[in-house]
Amino acid sequence: MGPSGRDRQGPLVSGENPRRVAFDVLRQVTGEDAYANLALAKRLATADLDPRDAGLVTELVSGTCRLMGTYDLIIAAAAGRKLGSFQPAVVDLLRLVAHQLLTMQVKKYAAVAATVDLARATVGQRVTGLVNAVSRRIGARTMDEWLDQLAAKQDRIGALAIRGHHPRWIVEAYADLLPADELESALAANNVSPHPTLVLRPSLARIDDLVGATATRFSPFGATAPGTPADQAAVRDGRAGVQDEGSQLVAWALSRTEAPDGPWLDTCAGPGGKAALLAGLAREAGSWLLASEAQEHRARLVRSALAAYPDGWQAITADGTRPAWDRAFSRIMVDVPCSGLGALRRRPESRWRRTPDDVTSLGDLQRLLLHSALDAAVDGAAVAYVTCSPHRAETTAVVDDVLATRPEVTRLRAADALPEVPDCAVGDDVQLWPHRHGTDAMFLSLLRVSSRR
Repeated sequence: MGPSGRDRQGPLVSGENPRRVAFDVLRQVTGEDAYANLALAKRLATADLDPRDAGLVTELVSGTCRLMGTYDLIIAAAAGRKLGSFQPAVVDLLRLVAHQLLTMQVKKYAAVAATVDLARATVGQRVTGLVNAVSRRIGARTMDEWLDQLAAKQDRIGALAIRGHHPRWIVEAYADLLPADELESALAANNVSPHPTLVLRPSLARIDDLVGATATRFSPFGATAPGTPADQAAVRDGRAGVQDEGSQLVAWALSRTEAPDGPWLDTCAGPGGKAALLAGLAREAGSWLLASEAQEHRARLVRSALAAYPDGWQAITADGTRPAWDRAFSRIMVDVPCSGLGALRRRPESRWRRTPDDVTSLGDLQRLLLHSALDAAVDGAAVAYVTCSPHRAETTAVVDDVLATRPEVTRLRAADALPEVPDCAVGDDVQLWPHRHGTDAMFLSLLRVSSRR
């Protein structure tokens, strides 16, 4: 962005200044553990901004959150002191100016001057000299020059973490899963915000119902379209929705897996995207879906997602580890709560907020939910264990542990249910990747329950 009247202003006292709006949102994210996407949407809904300025706010918040760990290293190096010695609000100001200088290529004088004004308006005159000095030092090098300096004393994994803008522990997890020559592209894919993918609800909509739509690469229900999802009438009336293609594929794989006749179950259905697709597929198969969600507010979202279907479903609020149903099911989806490491491109702050403990903390719950789903299966049923995470502790390790105690359950070759999708098989399971498939990093294990011994 070149110089303009908006780049150099007096004290920023109006909440409608885009940099002030971005700062307010970032303070919520870092100071209150708010989710960036939710805080951003809420703030933009009340800010009186034109589309260009709203886009600037979105880039400032999302981009700064995505590269936050890298910017923190750069700020500390530029200042010659630890981040903990700064006021938290000053750190956020410096993160925002770092993004403008190093990634957005805003003119140095404009970015620095606007940040100093913002510091004066939000923190006080006493910090303006510090903000001015550190900002200028940040802008004295390019991003590549900073990365070269920071990575110089690192080993290969540490250098990849810095250049790829990820915490080291996530890079180590990826290195355990991917060929060495794919690591860089896998990390880079997480740094590109995806355009929303639409899903056509079976029997309710076709791709011709979406204006300007293009079919997705693999899912027969997926599409992309210009504009926002709300621009589409089919989305507004519930005949279509917003759902990553990877989520569509794991639901489609379950529906394509041989199973006896009978009702279907989604045990962790919130917020309802997979449930809505499964409900349509169940209706087309002459069956119906029971969608269960433990949290009432998420159960309401499930009912809203299913509302376009006149029949063929039931949604309840129930804990999947203590089933509220007294019947068995022929197809069961277990999309367990997880760390969300498979959706890093959608949740820009989460890579810096998550820790290795977050990955393992849900392990007991994941195992309980899978055991409960298997208990609810009829003889010959197909059960899909799904996570939006590629981490072994949440994927194969959980399935391995459960199957070790369930002799009546066999692992199917999940890739056979998705023959259109190349390079997705990991042993008998499926692992999707943003850099390979353009989807979230969804994991799928398909299981068969046979006669119990």
